Amino acid sequence: MQAAKDKVISFHYTLTVDGEKVETSREGGEPLWILLGHGQLIPGLEAGLEGKSAGDTFEVTIAPEQGYGERRDGQTQRVPKKYVPNAAKAKVGQTIVLALKEGGQRVVTVQKVGMTTIDVDLNHPMAGKTLTFAIDVDLVRDATEEELKHGHAHPKGDGEH
Repeated sequence: MQAAKDKVISFHYTLTVDGEKVETSREGGEPLWILLGHGQLIPGLEAGLEGKSAGDTFEVTIAPEQGYGERRDGQTQRVPKKYVPNAAKAKVGQTIVLALKEGGQRVVTVQKVGMTTIDVDLNHPMAGKTLTFAIDVDLVRDATEEELKHGHAHPKGDGEH
């Protein structure tokens, strides 16, 4: 079976940027489970998985416009510390996850820590970077009705979240 929209895919990956390993699921981690075509991955990685089958091993290099976008200047925001998780431990250069008012989350980088506020760069830490993923596809299967309804994969197949 080949990976396509509405298929569940399980895969291990290693992400490198400029030849440096950034993260991997291979070192004691579980594979990543996704429902292809539902916006759970950056566009370039979704496109790279299309047509792949269980057992396939490949690399895909993704330009910024198909990844996290280009870096944009002037994307600094001052956030009151009361809205920053673990604000007392925040350090310049650290990436943190902020909850958004409209729901969802955003990964930001700390630029400055003040007495009551923290200045953050709203660009994703990987914005402007060319990403290389080494992928090992473990499984490709049809999504269940429940997975399609929920918009994401259920690794155990039982609907647990």
